[in-house]
Amino acid sequence: MIESILIQTPSKSFNCNINTFQNQKMVLDISQLNLIEEHSFDIKITFEMDIVEFRNHDYKWVNCKEDRIAGEYSPKIIKLKNNYLVQANINAGIWEFNVSNPKVLLWRFNPENAHPYTVYKGRENQKIIHQATQKIVFTENPALLFTTQNAVEFSRSLYPYTAIACFTDHCDFDTSENLKKQREFFATNAIKVTKGFFLNHFSKRENNPSYQNDAAELAFWRNDGHELAYHSLSQSIKSEKESREDFINFKPPFQAIPTWIDHGFQPYNHSLYQNFSISDKEYAENLKSKNITTLWNYIDSGTATEGVINQLNPNDFTLNQFNKGNKNLGFVARISQMIKNIIFHYYADEKIILKYKLTATNIKKIVYQKKLNYIFDLIINFIGLCIPILKVFIFWKATKNLPFKLAKYTPIIFKHKVENTDFYIFQTIEMVDFKKSLNSKNINKLITEKGVFIAHTYFSVPMNYHIGKLFKTPLVIDEEVANNFKNLGQKIKNQEIWNPTLNELIVYWQSFEKTILDIDSSGKIIVIEKSNLTFRSVN
Repeated sequence: MIESILIQTPSKSFNCNINTFQNQKMVLDISQLNLIEEHSFDIKITFEMDIVEFRNHDYKWVNCKEDRIAGEYSPKIIKLKNNYLVQANINAGIWEFNVSNPKVLLWRFNPENAHPYTVYKGRENQKIIHQATQKIVFTENPALLFTTQNAVEFSRSLYPYTAIACFTDHCDFDTSENLKKQREFFATNAIKVTKGFFLNHFSKRENNPSYQNDAAELAFWRNDGHELAYHSLSQSIKSEKESREDFINFKPPFQAIPTWIDHGFQPYNHSLYQNFSISDKEYAENLKSKNITTLWNYIDSGTATEGVINQLNPNDFTLNQFNKGNKNLGFVARISQMIKNIIFHYYADEKIILKYKLTATNIKKIVYQKKLNYIFDLIINFIGLCIPILKVFIFWKATKNLPFKLAKYTPIIFKHKVENTDFYIFQTIEMVDFKKSLNSKNINKLITEKGVFIAHTYFSVPMNYHIGKLFKTPLVIDEEVANNFKNLGQKIKNQEIWNPTLNELIVYWQSFEKTILDIDSSGKIIVIEKSNLTFRSVN
């Protein structure tokens, strides 16, 4: 049933031996791979017949009339034209099907853009996307299982085969008063969040809460079942020397605070530390000594709106889908939002993003500071920005349904090695408008698709231009948003949606790294190692 198997690395490629099937199991010969040196490779499997069906992220069979992706936390099962089911024996890696090659399946390990994280470089803080460094370790040698009887799929959720809603909140605009109000609101709706907090009270906003000043209130959050996460260490930036001392010498206020969410341009952020003479070894050892295991990659898959909510569904993250979600906005607002999505999500290219920032800076200097000598710079940057934007609109039919490049492989949680220490990295979806993001239509979509989101939120953001924010006034919750959270809370109580904190989700999903499947003498796929995951047979 297999014509050929080719293993491809960034530097070489070679044929993989096709061994004789034993109990319809084909172990892939990866002995020529040096897994100590190779951090990325593909196994290209060419079948003798077409792949006709693909097990989707929503645990449903879908046809192969379009490209398909199965990420680390989705089933890796296909159906061939002769009705044989083919399944991976382990959950590692990504399966990719391209409609232009119907007989080919790519089993990909750490391909480009699958596990991205942000690094800021230079005086302009130029945003650069790096690929995670991963030491690829297998619980068992990769193999393909062939059967006409059954396949096996594992539940991502603690409540079997349901959706997952996870909130991570940035505390930039919190006050002591609205912090308490948020906690009481979430308690009413039985919703848990991973709540960012500042350890030190060093802030341009005098009323910003911090552990230094508001330890008792933050303890109430923990008692209510929320996870507290470092949002760096302070709101404002100290000198480089003071920042370094803060980073090296801070003491965890509680026993277990595993999550660190970068804030602004703090010198000790994961996205910046290499610019400030902190070595990989020093950085990793300092976090490890403080039991910090999880870092934000400073990337959003996209911006949540109506129809855009599920990070497991790459088709949620297209320009066309985002445009549909904003159809009720005025023309100027829609164009403005579309341009931002083209720049930050469709291209996600540091050169284009820099042109956008420089154009905005030039306009401010000319309009508000009357510095007319910036007109020439404005023209150059504006032209450089317009060309890629116009290209999208000119070729709209070809571009509108292409998944954003940093969402295509559905990165949500993955590993990254700093020096000799593995950290979990998480990617988010920006969630600003809670009226659209969490309306009943979107929640039903999430439930139907058995979807997942890790929201990047600012629950206390006060700016008037933010539509659909939680607080209508400094201490009054918006009624429509409150109803959306009430509906979500009810779905959680009904166990239609699992609402873990970020750390709870990561601990549960660690089991995907351990699962092992095999095939018995009768040709049935069986579970050898399931860890604590729920599983079921698929026909």
